[in-house]
Amino acid sequence: MIFMNNMNVTKIVLTGGPCAGKTTALVKVIEHFSSLGFKVFTIPEVPTLFTQAGLNYLTENKNLFYEGEKATLEVQLALEDKFMRMAQQCEQPCIVVCDRGAMDISAYMQPEMWEDITRAVGTSTAELRDNRYDAVLHLVSAADGAEQFYTTSNNASRNEPANEEGLQIARLLDKKVIQAWTGHPHLRVINNHEDFDAKLLRVLKEISNVLGLPQPIEEERKYIVELLGELPESIDSEITQTYLVTDPDGEVRLRKRSWQGKNVYVHTSKKRVSPTEQIETEQQIGSNLYTSLLQQADPYRTTIHKMRRSFIWKGQYFELDSYLEPQSINGLMILETKGIVEHENVKFPPCLKVIEDITGKQEYYNYNLAKRK
Repeated sequence: MIFMNNMNVTKIVLTGGPCAGKTTALVKVIEHFSSLGFKVFTIPEVPTLFTQAGLNYLTENKNLFYEGEKATLEVQLALEDKFMRMAQQCEQPCIVVCDRGAMDISAYMQPEMWEDITRAVGTSTAELRDNRYDAVLHLVSAADGAEQFYTTSNNASRNEPANEEGLQIARLLDKKVIQAWTGHPHLRVINNHEDFDAKLLRVLKEISNVLGLPQPIEEERKYIVELLGELPESIDSEITQTYLVTDPDGEVRLRKRSWQGKNVYVHTSKKRVSPTEQIETEQQIGSNLYTSLLQQADPYRTTIHKMRRSFIWKGQYFELDSYLEPQSINGLMILETKGIVEHENVKFPPCLKVIEDITGKQEYYNYNLAKRK
């Protein structure tokens, strides 16, 4: 029998800080999507394989550390490439789930060494982060906001101590991993929850979105806020958002996100398939296509320009947008939660004063804020 190459293959990274729930999430992903007719391949966590084989990543031997990290990246990429080739021979749609991805490796070394290693392997940060994976799902460490569930006993290769010092190390690693993946057009941060099952359901929902499966329309919680002091450590970026002409039951936008002198361009479309469900697709595009598509800008809407600060507080992920344009909303600050379930309390940082809960108020949707007056 001759098999045709299966181009319907989706590659996803499941990552996160220590004790984030990745192992349990992987089991749920396999069970759920296999039952829907997908073939699911999972690629094991390469640093764990190397640790079990005798490599000590905490070695003070710099040459050994370099060779170990370089080998880790080479094996990671080789495993992914081999599994992608196998997936392309399958007759049903496939999901390749990586237990951590290439950029995770960079979080454990100085940037200069990472540049040396990627150059030696014949690749680059931009290639590994932006072009290699369809989505990156980051599960927040239990060390941040769910400390009662934090443990190191379920992973013998973990090095951080199970005390307050270990919690601090785990939180720092959590943020370093998010920073390593920042810039990927479909990076999603999965909060801690009072109920761990809610965290797992969020993982399944985000993967379903990547696969283009219809999903329930959810309202992320939004608040008009005032900034009273310094935010927790955040990832800051500048966003330019333009809406394009489309069908009445759809929404299409272009987004340019700039940070650290780099730009990422994303094309997003949303389409309702029923009163309660919609399909959302997101695709990274090049600068030339972005410039070309700007010619299709909706003449009844102006471009939105805002500064975004993304941060984790008590295990919950937030985005704080400060609007610069249009001029009519200059100075408006909107805080949006990500993936906080309906019954769960929002843990606002003390530096923010909530002025108004605007969840579900359509006049504050970006699509409507962009309307020309």
